[in-house]
Amino acid sequence: MPKNQPLIEINSSLSLSTAGRSWGSARRMALLAAIAEHGSISAAARHINITYKAAWDAIETMNNLAGEPLVERTTGGAGGGGARLTQRANELLRHFQAYDRMHQRFMNRLSQIGQFGANNVELLQAMMLQTSARNNLQGVISAIKTGAVNDEIILDIGHEQQIVASITSESTQNLGLKIGQKALAFLKASSVLVGVNNDGATLSARNQLAGKITRIIPGAVNAEVSIELAPGQTVTATITLESVRRLGLQENQVAYAIFKASSVMLATLE
Repeated sequence: MPKNQPLIEINSSLSLSTAGRSWGSARRMALLAAIAEHGSISAAARHINITYKAAWDAIETMNNLAGEPLVERTTGGAGGGGARLTQRANELLRHFQAYDRMHQRFMNRLSQIGQFGANNVELLQAMMLQTSARNNLQGVISAIKTGAVNDEIILDIGHEQQIVASITSESTQNLGLKIGQKALAFLKASSVLVGVNNDGATLSARNQLAGKITRIIPGAVNAEVSIELAPGQTVTATITLESVRRLGLQENQVAYAIFKASSVMLATLE
């Protein structure tokens, strides 16, 4: 047997997807199950050994890609409130658990895979890389405005909200974009500005999406501000703590997620 070649074993887990986009991994399903059991996001996060922030990030990602809320906040109680799964989330969890039992029986029948060359391992790792963009929103392309160099893609994300993306004409052709096609918009949190409707300022940014602040997580210098555009649709911005203070941001406040069309990356789902 050749030396220095890594042994790869079959180590698979079941996941759920919407239109080919994976969003319900085993770990995320474990989070939903823990929320159902403990009635609290913080307790569920501790139960599966992740941070409270990581739990909320996972919930927002699942909500965005499912297109509707999967977790609801509850009020009252000794801890001041909790969380519970929506009917859709309970249905998904039951189906996932049933499929996972079948999946595990199948995996138990498989033996270890043989040796892989190092170059094959590297290729597989590269193929499995995921985008680092914090925000991803699903929609349908409603218009394509062709330009000499760049094209303007209008993505309807529902609830009377649209995202405008500016990409090269070559990218439009390479992705095969067309009206009526499903697509994902990716956006880094650092590219999002937060605005409040109290100064009457006029901005040049093409995207100014109205919503409500649901979370503010302060850090040493910056803060994460999550703006819910509609149930199941959240955009997160990374801004300075000074900006949070100056704007007087707080949860349940009406705010705008503001970003340039050139900051939006697109991926196809078909």
